[in-house]
Amino acid sequence: MGSGPLVIGNELFTDQQEFVESGSRCANDLSDLQIAEIERRLTADGLYDMPLGRTVATPQGVPAHTSDTIQVHVHIITSTAGAGAVSNGEVNDQIDVLNDAYNVHGYTFVLNSTDTTADNGWRSAGPGSNDEADMKSTLRQGTADHLNLYMSNPGGGLLGWATFPWDYNGDPDMDGVVILRDSIPGGNAAPYDEGDTATHEVGHWLGLYHTFQGGCGANKNSDRVADTEKEGSAAFGCPVNRNSCNGGTTDPVTNFMDYSDDSCMDNLTTGQKDRIDAIHSVYRFGQ
Repeated sequence: MGSGPLVIGNELFTDQQEFVESGSRCANDLSDLQIAEIERRLTADGLYDMPLGRTVATPQGVPAHTSDTIQVHVHIITSTAGAGAVSNGEVNDQIDVLNDAYNVHGYTFVLNSTDTTADNGWRSAGPGSNDEADMKSTLRQGTADHLNLYMSNPGGGLLGWATFPWDYNGDPDMDGVVILRDSIPGGNAAPYDEGDTATHEVGHWLGLYHTFQGGCGANKNSDRVADTEKEGSAAFGCPVNRNSCNGGTTDPVTNFMDYSDDSCMDNLTTGQKDRIDAIHSVYRFGQ
């Protein structure tokens, strides 16, 4: 993708930099203060007493599950005129993308159900809106380790957002992932049209932060994962030799938890896998 104009969800951006800096790539843009508060909660819940970079561990007496088969409920939200429809083949292609990313780490996604709802308000529902609450409270299915995946057109060029595992018990109805319909494989949101918006948001749903969390600050592992290099800011495009913190290694721009193009992202680290396992074991597995 060049540096020219970019259209995402009918929203025009001057270029990718403007798009990324607008916050539209992902609505899970947490401050360091919010991250610190979350980590205090995880510690209080017995997950770990975590200096930066320490590998997570489940509390004493809680089995550490390193794999799971996750049932997926896909909710397609179209306009009342039918815009935004998704075929069965496209749904299956999106599930395949998730499995390509997570099977190697022990997590398998199986399509359990698909439904389609025509509602203009729900189709454009943004994070924290009344329409989002209505949509999810009406459609959500399953338990804590069932993924509810909503395909819609949130507006503002937003590609997606997710809830975190530790928030499930407080508000089960809101749990899930929302993505722009055109970000699924074959969609019209190039260069974010290969299905990895869902991969990225599912990473949040499983407990991961952005790789660039905390920037180049003194705390190297502000994403609470030891083996992801610190990164000054979100990447866009595929700048594989980028070194935004002037450290000894390049930025993790090919990691699914960065903001790079879909074609650029292809991995999670061992540390991210460890974090997923511990958090999933405590907050989602079998619940």
